[in-house]
Amino acid sequence: MNREIQIAKDLLSIRAVFFRPEEPFTWASGIKSPVYCDNRLTLTAPEVRTHVETGLKELVQEYYPEAEVLMGTSTAGIAHAAITAHLMGLPMGYVRSGAKDHGRRNQIEGRLEPGQKVVVIEDLISTGGSVLEVVDVLRSAGAEVLGVASIFTYGMQKGLTRLQEAGVVNHSLTNFDVIAEVAAEDGYIQPEDVKRLIAFRNNPSDESWRSV
Repeated sequence: MNREIQIAKDLLSIRAVFFRPEEPFTWASGIKSPVYCDNRLTLTAPEVRTHVETGLKELVQEYYPEAEVLMGTSTAGIAHAAITAHLMGLPMGYVRSGAKDHGRRNQIEGRLEPGQKVVVIEDLISTGGSVLEVVDVLRSAGAEVLGVASIFTYGMQKGLTRLQEAGVVNHSLTNFDVIAEVAAEDGYIQPEDVKRLIAFRNNPSDESWRSV
C-alpha cells in the first residue's frame, strides 16, 4: 500500500486525525476547524507507531542521507525523534520552545556541534511557525539544517510560503488531501465533505467552507 495512504488510514483509525465538519472545533485563534489532529495518540498505538517511525526513518534515509543528528520539536516531536534516531543509530536531541531559566539555560537539549547536519522531526505542520522557530535556533547554534521530516502536513499556503522563504524543505508521511480522500472512501465522512475540507484548508479564516 502507498505510504501516504497507509499512514492516513492509521491516523484515522486511532482518531489522531478526526473530522467533524458538522460540528467544527474552535482553535485558540477562534478559527472554526472541521479537523482535529493529535499525533501523540500514535505513541499509544504500537502498530501505528511502528508504521510512523519506520516511515520517518525512510523519509530521512531517502531525502536526507547525510543526516548526522535528529532534533525533535518540543514537545510533540521529541518521542518521534528519539524512536527514529534509535532505529537509525543516530544521535538525537530536541529544541525547547524557550531557554531554561535554570542550570545551563539550554534551549537545545543534547549535544550539537557547529557544522553538524541536522534533520528536524515534527509531528504536524500547519502554518509552519513552530518548526521554523526550531530551525532558527539550530541555525543560530551553527547547525546545517538539511530539512524537516514530519508525520502530517495541512499544506496551508501560509505554511508553504513561510517554509519556502526560510529555505526549509519538508517531507511528510501524509497530507491533508490524502487523509480527506481516504476518510471519504472509508466512511469516516461523506464524499461531499471533501470539497468543504479542502476549502477550509485553502482559506481557514473564511468560514464559507461550511456552506460549500
